[in-house]
Amino acid sequence: DLGQIAMSYEDVYVAQVAMGANQTQVVKAFTEAASFSGPSIILAYSTCIAHGIDIGTSMTHQKLLTDSGFWPLYRYDPRVTVEGKHAFHLDSRKPSIPFSEVAASEARFAMLQRSDPEQARRLGALAQADIDERWMLYEQFADLERVIPDEQPDEEPFRPAEPDDDEPAGGQS
Repeated sequence: DLGQIAMSYEDVYVAQVAMGANQTQVVKAFTEAASFSGPSIILAYSTCIAHGIDIGTSMTHQKLLTDSGFWPLYRYDPRVTVEGKHAFHLDSRKPSIPFSEVAASEARFAMLQRSDPEQARRLGALAQADIDERWMLYEQFADLERVIPDEQPDEEPFRPAEPDDDEPAGGQS
């Protein structure tokens, strides 16, 4: 999950967007990213001819992928933690349709269903389990409380005691 990797640096603005799912969220993410003084990453879903869908339905397809939880929309803005707000904001609603319904509309998945239905079912169940687990994780991110330390600490930082010059290395006699 490229977004999670970027968020682990804690000083990167990260958003995951899909124009067909929520245009307002896309504009908000781009505006926030542009105003962020550090690095910003926006992960934007785009359909591809290899997906085997009618490109004329691309925007609707993006909405269905978001509704299934396959492509959840979120924004991570580390600036807001100094105001006591949550850095991670989940912009999607809880998944409302199974991923299998969306996958069935893509030729890349439909081919597997025709050629090996048992394998398609097995992989579909694994994909749904991954989507469900990731959604639960993102809900936890949205509730995560973080405290950013002041740049000027009130106390001296912890420093381990210096070993005595008479004591052998490793603290053993």
